Amino acid sequence: GADSVESLVASLESPRKVMLMVKSGQPVDDFIELLIPHLDKGDIIIDGGNSQFEDSNRRTHYLREKGLLYIGTGVSGGEEGALLGPSIMPGGAKEAWEHVKPIFQGISAKVADANGDLTVPCCDWVGDDGAGHFVKMVHNGIEYGDMQLICEAYILMRDLLGMSANEMQAVFADWNKTELSSYLVEITADILAYKEDGKALVESILDTAGQKGTGKWTGVTALHLGVPLTLIGEAVFARCLSAIKEERVQASSVISGPTPVFTGDKAAFIESLRQALLASKIVSYAQGYAVMREAAKEYKWELDCGAIALMWRGGC
Repeated sequence: GADSVESLVASLESPRKVMLMVKSGQPVDDFIELLIPHLDKGDIIIDGGNSQFEDSNRRTHYLREKGLLYIGTGVSGGEEGALLGPSIMPGGAKEAWEHVKPIFQGISAKVADANGDLTVPCCDWVGDDGAGHFVKMVHNGIEYGDMQLICEAYILMRDLLGMSANEMQAVFADWNKTELSSYLVEITADILAYKEDGKALVESILDTAGQKGTGKWTGVTALHLGVPLTLIGEAVFARCLSAIKEERVQASSVISGPTPVFTGDKAAFIESLRQALLASKIVSYAQGYAVMREAAKEYKWELDCGAIALMWRGGC
């Protein structure tokens, strides 16, 4: 361990590689300024937080002028990624990549190669300047969409079909054995199974969602680029709507909606719902990739969409 910036930098081999994991915005700039006096030409500063890509564009150029190399890297995976390996999306000064590649690919999640061996790292160079943070931003926007779609499937099962938490848990667990197999569908089944004092915990969780900003940034960027991002945009607005709890409670005391009644084939409806969820997820990904494609033109990035898809196969 180190008890100061000076002792940290002094303990590193050249070229030094210093990775920041701090709140986005001014704290990143503040730490960069603390580091600069102690670094030498060719040393590398890495920002692993959820920074805005415009900030990473600026920092890459700023540090290059000072003879230093900058990497802005998206890291996805949460607690499980920290334990088992995350998906890592680096961008910035390309000449820094060779120095961090074995480290990043070593700690990243691994997925199966052609022989079924878990050797393919969920990490590759994304592009210049803020490309890494841009791709992570879109990744999070797609994740916002995924979560909203799962919520809407849940609410149809609960309020239209009148299903219990146990019944919905079984459906999501079955769906996780199909094309919908994913971390989010898996943990949805897990949370629906969780009981507290004999009652499904999900019914006790406050129905207000927060957000760190990456989904909103994705929507704002799509507006700037003129790309229709309808699904992810609606997912962001759904979070905003959930946050105005007091207004919703007040409105519900004045306005009541119809009570839906389902009379069809329940099993057939659930299968249609599964297929609708799959189709909607494809729309979410397609719109996210459309944003990346336009951004590549706008910012002169050479984004490899296939490689980005491979990076998202594990860890995140």
